[in-house]
Amino acid sequence: MKALQITQYGVISESLAIKTIAKPSLQDKDVLIAVKAASLNPIDYKIVGGYLKEMIALKLPATIAYDVSGVIVEKGAAVSNFEIGDEVYARVPQEQMGTVAEFVAVNSEVIALKPTNISFEEASSLPLAGLTAIQALERVGIKKDDRVLIHAGSGGVGSFAIQYAKHKGAIVYTTTSAKNVDWVKALGADRVIDYTSENYKEVANNLDIVFDTLGGDYTLDAFEIIKEGGKVSSIAGSAPDEETAQMMGMTNYQLPEQLAALIQKKSAVYKLTWMQPNGEQLGLIKSLVEAETI
Repeated sequence: MKALQITQYGVISESLAIKTIAKPSLQDKDVLIAVKAASLNPIDYKIVGGYLKEMIALKLPATIAYDVSGVIVEKGAAVSNFEIGDEVYARVPQEQMGTVAEFVAVNSEVIALKPTNISFEEASSLPLAGLTAIQALERVGIKKDDRVLIHAGSGGVGSFAIQYAKHKGAIVYTTTSAKNVDWVKALGADRVIDYTSENYKEVANNLDIVFDTLGGDYTLDAFEIIKEGGKVSSIAGSAPDEETAQMMGMTNYQLPEQLAALIQKKSAVYKLTWMQPNGEQLGLIKSLVEAETI
């Protein structure tokens, strides 16, 4: 079969090539998906560039990408919840990375039936962005009437997060540039902040939750605008919380002093989400898409 592979770390134009490789073999819990569409995310270009090689060790050449949609053509002996011919989508686990290919083997526990009212291409764009948004917001217990700021509302994660937060009954503030204001409003945001002409910290404050998709100073500044006991949920911060640090295998971890002081000052909750594949949550996304909530 043909696959797009990373041949070396470096500039994208010099580091990817279409190769002919063996079709993947199946474990008992795997399904073999004939790929109809795959999508690329920021993590993919960071992997190609070598920026994540300390965290994600690859044996090169390696097939690229994690998001996929397609049709099951084979299944392992222990797979009982899917059938050959099912149209599915997934964010594959790290050890099964490689969705820009004719076929991909995926653990059946992390896939879900594709939403019936969208194309394979649209379905393949959902897993990483949708799972990231859901997991980051659920880790801080988003609920009805929470006042939430979602940074970068026109991005993949941000645009999904706006709609999911509204589904949960939250009051949503979001930042975007002038050209995307109308579109982000159409997603359901209650207050769209054009960061080219407004200071978001003057508009959104005393918040229950800040969803930090940008990192850097935005992570630290979030503690200025949450209420006492508020929550900061990040996907871009440089420092994990203790739970995430353990999941990432970091031993004897301590929060950076500045971040720890900000958390203590506001009696705040801080979480850094490292998204995990999740078939059950993809099933939820399927139902939200079919209901046109997303």
